[in-house]
Amino acid sequence: MKGSWWRRVAMIALSAGLLAGSLSMGTGIRKADAAAGNQNYAEALQKAIYFYEAQRSGPLPASNRVEWRGNSGMQDGADVGVDLTGGWYDAGDHVKFGFPMAASATMLAWSVVEYSDGYEQAGQLEEIKDNIRWATDYFMKAHTKPNELWGQVGAGNTDHAWWGPAEVMQMNRPSFKIDASCPGSDLAAETAAALAASSIVFADDDPAYSARLLQHAKELYNFADTYRGKYTDCITDAAAFYNSWTGYEDELAWGGAWLYLATNDSAYLSKAIAATDRWSSSGGSANWPYTWTQGWDSKHYGAQILLARITSSLNMPEATRFIQSTERNLDYWTVGVNGTRVKYTPGGLAWLDQWGSLRYAANASFISFVYSDWVSDPVKKSRYQDFAVSQMNYILGDNPRQSSYVVGYGQNAPQHPHHRTAHGSWLNNEDIPANHRHILYGAMVGGPDASDGYTDDIGDYVSNEVATDYNAGFTGALAKMNLLFGQNHQPLANFPAPEVKGDEFFVEAAIKSSGANYTEIRAQLNNRSAWPARMGDQLSFKYFLDLSEVYAAGRTVSDVQVTTSYTEGATVSQPVVVNATQHIYAITANFGNTKIYPGGEGNYRKEVQFRITGPQGAWNASNDHSFQTLTTGTPVKSIYLPVYDAGVKVYGQEPGVTPVTVPGAPAGVQAVAGSSQVNLTWAAVSGAESYTVKRSEVSGGPYTTVATGVNGLTYTNTGLTNGTAYYYVVTAVNSAGESSGSVQVSATPQAASTVPGALTLSGTAGDAQSVLTWTAASGATSYKVQRSVAGGTYADVATGLSVLTYTDTTALNGTTYNYRIAAVNANGQTLSNVLALTPSAPPVTTGTLEVQYRSGGSGNSSNAATPQFNVKNTGTQAIDLSTVKIRYYFTKDGADQMTFWCDYAEMGTANVEGTFVAVNPAKGTADTYLEISFKSVAGSLAAGAETGVIQARFSKNNWSNFDQSNDYSYDASKTAFAAWNKVTGYQGNTKVWGLEP
Repeated sequence: MKGSWWRRVAMIALSAGLLAGSLSMGTGIRKADAAAGNQNYAEALQKAIYFYEAQRSGPLPASNRVEWRGNSGMQDGADVGVDLTGGWYDAGDHVKFGFPMAASATMLAWSVVEYSDGYEQAGQLEEIKDNIRWATDYFMKAHTKPNELWGQVGAGNTDHAWWGPAEVMQMNRPSFKIDASCPGSDLAAETAAALAASSIVFADDDPAYSARLLQHAKELYNFADTYRGKYTDCITDAAAFYNSWTGYEDELAWGGAWLYLATNDSAYLSKAIAATDRWSSSGGSANWPYTWTQGWDSKHYGAQILLARITSSLNMPEATRFIQSTERNLDYWTVGVNGTRVKYTPGGLAWLDQWGSLRYAANASFISFVYSDWVSDPVKKSRYQDFAVSQMNYILGDNPRQSSYVVGYGQNAPQHPHHRTAHGSWLNNEDIPANHRHILYGAMVGGPDASDGYTDDIGDYVSNEVATDYNAGFTGALAKMNLLFGQNHQPLANFPAPEVKGDEFFVEAAIKSSGANYTEIRAQLNNRSAWPARMGDQLSFKYFLDLSEVYAAGRTVSDVQVTTSYTEGATVSQPVVVNATQHIYAITANFGNTKIYPGGEGNYRKEVQFRITGPQGAWNASNDHSFQTLTTGTPVKSIYLPVYDAGVKVYGQEPGVTPVTVPGAPAGVQAVAGSSQVNLTWAAVSGAESYTVKRSEVSGGPYTTVATGVNGLTYTNTGLTNGTAYYYVVTAVNSAGESSGSVQVSATPQAASTVPGALTLSGTAGDAQSVLTWTAASGATSYKVQRSVAGGTYADVATGLSVLTYTDTTALNGTTYNYRIAAVNANGQTLSNVLALTPSAPPVTTGTLEVQYRSGGSGNSSNAATPQFNVKNTGTQAIDLSTVKIRYYFTKDGADQMTFWCDYAEMGTANVEGTFVAVNPAKGTADTYLEISFKSVAGSLAAGAETGVIQARFSKNNWSNFDQSNDYSYDASKTAFAAWNKVTGYQGNTKVWGLEP
């Protein structure tokens, strides 16, 4: 599907004369106001899509890229005589919950409808289509009759009670359905939405498949509409995990909208709109709820965006309600509605709920992108897009931890997601092994708490769960981020890199007892397979004997007997000749038809104890190939007892084969720092085929691999941040595995013997304080604030600063101070300009007005400033509003003319006027002020009364951006009204409130 599908819809509507001229359709890209961040969005998108391949159930295709995943759930549906193999596992568990699976597929299909160009630009369009098809193939398979849909495979509590890989599940996996006798309108309509949206995705390149999808979608929607009911009333096992809290009217609207878009049949549009008429209202008002977002349960928010666009293109009166409800929701996530807004963490994450906090921020980002592409108002377009960009960058690493929340992507990424198969435990224990055996690339974890706190702990399934619905909106938003910022980004080549495999099958053995004519062996055959995990029911191992001493004494193999004293399913053979000339024989312990699999104690290993008895005086086990390294006591791993699967050796060394061992750790590692780089060297290691370099910014790790397959004895790590300490270990690798890490070395890159670059200081004086801000100096590792009085000697008042602002609270009112900033690094310092400030106490209020202010949320960089005011009469007499003026001070950032709007005021927007006045000469962070005044018809303000919110907005006539961060009256932290003395108030020509700059 080349280009924007919505743009094509718009052209059809235009040709019919139906498209409202004031509306902006399509996905036109503009330069985002929010910073792109230091991210490779093509790589992030590539990995986010790969996560869905790690979630696949059923027989995997030849194109499977996940080397640690194999066929699984191969008997799904057998309990009801239906083939229900395929689909996605829900999260870190192995239940196939149909409701969130369908919701995830719909979101992914929607993202391709909107942003196919973003996927194509990243080289991922075929990959996302392949993953959508994996889900839709399953939905059609599960739709066995027009009014029958299998909506779940596996029982939640039973599945969650076992911690192991999907490929070796042994629990019963019951199948659950909805039908006409016990319906589920929400499940059926959501699955219809997934199939209808996907039919649009495949319409161009596979029309036959698209038609099949659409036919199933129509039947499922008719089923949902005809037989009403909640699916969790019928599939009761799902109620504890994915209960349909919002009912089914949202899915009926959602599915109807998608079927209309796929068919252009107005009957579906009518059904969708009718379903919205049955949506519940919020707080007794006529408004629909707006304090949540799109998710696996609630489809209101996506449905109303689709219907806003559809009904607007058709000039339908319902459009207004859908638009207003959509903007009410998006404003709740951005600037707030009626003084309330979603909670934000200190680091800037829009935090809705503890369980999957990032999932909600990502979903809200996706629908914000979609709506911002369509809405024509430039302020709203910027507001919603900037919000989405900031949230996505937070997830990818622009947060207080400076860490990614996506497994296998970015810096300090999560390493312990709550995911059974990726963990690869053989012991049914989430703590063993201590580290995951596989990297679950692209999985976005649940996320931080409301204070940005996060622990990378496998047991914390609230913060570290992953799920198909978590990644859905996130993946779509990444496609848009790639459109905005990824023009020069590329996905990783040869992704994914092969993993270093650990030993999967091996024998642990010990000498149980021995004597002059016998040796008794205790052996445990292990299946710790994980690439992929697999059932071992044809496993065996061999013990190789050297009977040279027996034959030297004139005896033969017939004088040697093997007996079994204990077995967990093995049969043990008598010695069989391997090399008659050298008298080498083998004893086979065959566990055929015994299930040995990585499924917990008693399953992942089986034991056998056998005694080898030889002739008295002619018995010596020490020359046996398999006797090497064996001791009494606890069994230990031995490479000399080879393991076989169906007769094929999968581990160990047979006699006459020189063993390959894991090389030792490299020695002599040295790290030398340069400018933005570190040069590493080390000594050669015997047996090493290559070397791997790993790096951390924390001493002791965890380490991230920065280079693999290094053939030489040196590596240069470039692109580093000067002044940051980096810690390295080097490992040696061969076919037997990877060595332990070398001794840790560290180095700190520094710019090449240069002092920091220039910087500029600005600031304002307040009551007993001076507020200073300065520009960044290139190469600075920290900053110092220096102060003098009356031209005296400068003294440090603050050192070691890493931020670009400082408030001096030790200043005295009436005293003039000279300030300067020193930018510091190891090579010296650079001084800023000198700034003179005189703190002073605020004047005594001579009137009875209090001016309150809050930020309208337009952000530090925006093409509109949106201050909001509330004026309170604190006196005992009424005040004529026509005598009142408010002044808001700012820097104009250019010479362009500006326009003022009042977006809302209780006394009427037409009664509020705004003019711009130059501050001449400019004073610190103000060269202009906005003066707001009131017409005589605005009336008077009674004693103790307030004007209520006055929503101001002004922009440059060329719509270029303001930098509000250096504006005198601006304060982004004031999201609720508060008295603010950096806005002044006047009665007549007398200032009665606030401090001028």
